Amino acid sequence: MAILAISLIPLIGLAVWVWSTPTAVAPSPVPEALVGTSVATSTVIKAGKYQYIEVTQGCAHDYTGTCVNLRSGPGTEFPVVERLRTGVVLKVDSTVIVDGKSWYKIEQDAFIRFPERIKSDWYVFADAVDLFTDDGVKELTKTSEATTKNIFVNLTEEMLYAYDGDVLYMKEPISTGLELTPTPAGTFKVFRKTPSRYMQGPLPGVSSQVYDLPGVPWDLYFTNEGAVIHGAYWHDKFGQTWSHGCVNLSPQNAKKLYLWADIGTPVTVQY
Repeated sequence: MAILAISLIPLIGLAVWVWSTPTAVAPSPVPEALVGTSVATSTVIKAGKYQYIEVTQGCAHDYTGTCVNLRSGPGTEFPVVERLRTGVVLKVDSTVIVDGKSWYKIEQDAFIRFPERIKSDWYVFADAVDLFTDDGVKELTKTSEATTKNIFVNLTEEMLYAYDGDVLYMKEPISTGLELTPTPAGTFKVFRKTPSRYMQGPLPGVSSQVYDLPGVPWDLYFTNEGAVIHGAYWHDKFGQTWSHGCVNLSPQNAKKLYLWADIGTPVTVQY
């Protein structure tokens, strides 16, 4: 069976076509798409933009409902390697067209703490997710523009406040660090933004807990040690401590904050 892979090159806005033949494995009963004859289709990304997918119709944090299947190849005959919950955001490497059906191949982060846990490529059926474009990772530089925005994290209330000048933009419940992994108090700045990050544990010197969380969404980094304001699709404990030191918001609130916050936005964490 021949398929058409469309590799996306965001910096120059081109689509590269590559023919390949995947190895078939035992069929899966989940009918994301039919597999058959290839259909040539072009896909182009605007220069300077990257493609991401967001799971908006997946299962809940506790896996109730219908999850979106992450597979090892572009077809339902490939095994499921992960069940994606609502709120997951992943970066797209390329698009594969099989019998007129599109599958997104997922691009892994440049740095992954435990890469040996990834046993195969990752593919998601395009109709099961929402595609969007983003600038990707943005960093604070000397030329970054000043901002009138401020983020306040109240560790006593477990509440996040966001202001533009004196105008309140957001007030939402959060989950900050547990007793053994507290969220650092102090005044910081958002120095990095990225729509997606693969987070894994254990974290040396922080936590011995083993966890594996692909596609943690809407990340605002505010300490060099790794404290981040981000969406959490794996729990609903907002309003109480629950994290390894990060500031957790619901995915929808994290997205709202991410799109609003500028690089360099001050973050004040206090009791």
